[in-house]
Amino acid sequence: AEEYNIETNILVRRAWKRGGALRKTGQWEVDVGDPEPVIQSFDVGIKENANAPYIVKRITKTSIEWRIRNLSYPVETYSVTADADERCITVRTTNKKYYKKIYIEELDRVNLCPEQKNIDFSHKYNTLIITYKKPPQVLDLEQKVLQELKNVKTIKDGDLPCKPS
Repeated sequence: AEEYNIETNILVRRAWKRGGALRKTGQWEVDVGDPEPVIQSFDVGIKENANAPYIVKRITKTSIEWRIRNLSYPVETYSVTADADERCITVRTTNKKYYKKIYIEELDRVNLCPEQKNIDFSHKYNTLIITYKKPPQVLDLEQKVLQELKNVKTIKDGDLPCKPS
C-alpha cells in the first residue's frame, strides 16, 4: 500500500502486508515512512530496548533520506560508504558499535549501483541523517509512476469502494 501527498506529489508511506499463518492477520512491513506504533503488552517477558537504533526512510523530490535514530556518537565516528558489489550503502562506526547495510530499492528498479558522490550525511539530536541524491533515471521513473497515479481515483476516508458486511 502506498500513500502520497496530493499537494506535493511525494510518497509519504509505503508498507507491505506480510502474510502470517492460516487465518491469522499478517504484519505490515513499513518500507517508507514512520514504523507502526508498538502496542505495549505486559504479558510479554522479553521486549526490544527502547534505546536501540532504528531506521526511518523518507522520500523527497530530489533525494532519498534515511534517519537512524538513537545513535549518540559524534559525526566523526561514522563512515557512510557506497558498496557497488553489494548494491547498498554501508554505515559503520570506527568504534565498531554499529554496522548496517541499507539497500536502495529505487536504484535496483533502474538497475543502478549506489555512487559515493551522491551520499551526504550529518548528525543531529542523536540521529544520523543520510541523504542520497536521486540519479536522473530514478527521477524519470518516478515521473512516469506519478503520471499513472494521476489516472487512479483517490479514496477518501469513509468513501469505501465496497460495502462492508
